[in-house]
Amino acid sequence: MKKWKDPMLLLSGIGISSIGGWIYLIALNLIVLDEWGSPVAVVMLYVLKPAAALITNGWAGSLIDRVNKRNLLAALDFFRAVLIAALPFLAADWWMYVVVLFINMGSAVFYPASMAYITTLIPKGNRQRFNALRGLVGSGAFLIGPGVAGILFLMGTPDFALYMNALALLLSGVITLFLPKLEGDSLNETSTFDWEIIKEDWRVVWGFSKRAAYVMILYILFTCMLVMTAAIDSLEAAFSKDVLHLSNSTYGYLVSIAGGGFVLGSFLNAALSHKLHHMHLMGLGSVIVSVGYIMYACSHDFLTAAVGFALLSFALAFATTGFETFYQEHIPVEIMGRVGSLYGLLEGVLVILLTVLIGVGAEGVSVRAAVVAGSLVMLGMTLVLWGALRKNSWKKQLNYNSECYNK
Repeated sequence: MKKWKDPMLLLSGIGISSIGGWIYLIALNLIVLDEWGSPVAVVMLYVLKPAAALITNGWAGSLIDRVNKRNLLAALDFFRAVLIAALPFLAADWWMYVVVLFINMGSAVFYPASMAYITTLIPKGNRQRFNALRGLVGSGAFLIGPGVAGILFLMGTPDFALYMNALALLLSGVITLFLPKLEGDSLNETSTFDWEIIKEDWRVVWGFSKRAAYVMILYILFTCMLVMTAAIDSLEAAFSKDVLHLSNSTYGYLVSIAGGGFVLGSFLNAALSHKLHHMHLMGLGSVIVSVGYIMYACSHDFLTAAVGFALLSFALAFATTGFETFYQEHIPVEIMGRVGSLYGLLEGVLVILLTVLIGVGAEGVSVRAAVVAGSLVMLGMTLVLWGALRKNSWKKQLNYNSECYNK
């Protein structure tokens, strides 16, 4: 119990922040729709997330790897809390989008910083179980968050819900400050932080990527799978409404089934984490996710679509846990922030390009054709990933990559 005290404290902060994130998302959508009266105004909110990643990820890793990560995580929670509390006063003004962009920039820095901190805090043998528990916490937030948001709307307005989210982030930041520091308080390598440092860090990541080519190929293949899920999900509502002809309530049931599948997968994943290898979770889980998307893409009724949704979300819980553990085990913690941020920049570019491409395909051909094509491309990527992970030499390759970095 003693060795899990800090991890459980960290999980509680993550859980509070995740529930607050759902409240923020729902409340902000309602506020913007009420104030601006335009669906386009709401769509613009979703454009700001990849835009924030493009602005931030080029330099964020250089900062993350040089500062005290616990203090950085707490500061990012406090920073986002203040900005979210200011949103109700800006809802009718275009400055609101600027504030939302900065909130998303804070979130873009938070994820790679948290991965680096978790890797340092959690001993190697416990990382997969922690990642499984974190997935379980995230799935719980997926179910609890919208319900809490609904209760807050009954008690007050969406503005009140935003204030509660800001309070949740403040609480998460305070909890983070009770975690161990693990590092010093200032820049580790230099007292300056400029363009030359950032360029040198890019060269460090490129050099590591060449030496650890096998690791980064696996990393990129899984990232491409996640990019395809984002692109296909952008057509989810249109496919359900226009192709399957589902009502709003039935579409809501479909989303709930997906959430239930993720919760079940997260629960089993947490229970069996000590028996499953992260490489197998990452490879086989990705293939099953693709199969679920193909079932959904080829469905003609609610039942088949629901089975596909449940299958893909169930497998996604295993696949993401496997990937996060793979990332922590095979990317050196000293450069983890830089690697995660720069490859996150690539992911953001791919999400934008493929979302536009699949949207053009849906407009020019048909929604079903675009979803089926995207699902088949995803299946091809995941089969290549699974094949690479099934090679008998993968252990030897990973050990060789680790030795190259250490030299």
